[in-house]
Order: sequence, then structure tokens, then C-alpha cells
Amino acid sequence: MDLAEKAVRVKIYVGESDRYGGLPAYKAVVHYLREQGVWGATVTRGVYGFGKRSLLHTSTPLRLSEDLPMIIEAVDSEKKITAAIAKISEMVKGGLITVEDVRVLRHLG
Repeated sequence: MDLAEKAVRVKIYVGESDRYGGLPAYKAVVHYLREQGVWGATVTRGVYGFGKRSLLHTSTPLRLSEDLPMIIEAVDSEKKITAAIAKISEMVKGGLITVEDVRVLRHLG
């Protein structure tokens, strides 16, 4: 991506237990973004939150089975991210996907 191009950040919200193609959904999405040549992707594990069903998910030492929120973030050109959204939507059926404009000041690639 040329830094003169418009850049966007996509955020994909999924549950830790969500799956796609035999993998956790967050891993499947990251693999897909990598295949598409996106600059990079980062997954963050939430420690507390709720989703569409308003069930609270929390990270506590007493819980062995958890379904914590997972957030995947990636930044690239608007063109590249937009092209990836259709497949990502298929991969995260119950998740939330947001896209926002970002200003990239520097990219060391």
C-alpha cells in the first residue's frame, strides 16, 4: 500500500469458542488475512464483556470453560480490506465487523 492511499482498520469481534473450517474463527480469519497480503493482524483476548445475547463473559481463575471476546484488528488500504470483508463475513456468522478510517503515518514493510 502506498501511504497516499486511504487506509482503514477492520475490527472483527468473535467469541473464543466460535469456529470456522475446523479452526477457532479468530485463527481462521488471521490466516485468511495473511493469505490476502494484508499488512498484519492482531488478536486481542477480552477479559470481560458481553455480546449479542447480553451474557457477561469474564476471565476468572475459577472458570475452566470460557467463551471470552476476541477482537481481530487489521490495517491496510480501503480497497484490500473491502475486498476481504465478504469472506470474513462468511467466517464470522455471529460476530460483529466494523471498519473505520485511519491515518497511517509510517509503515515499515
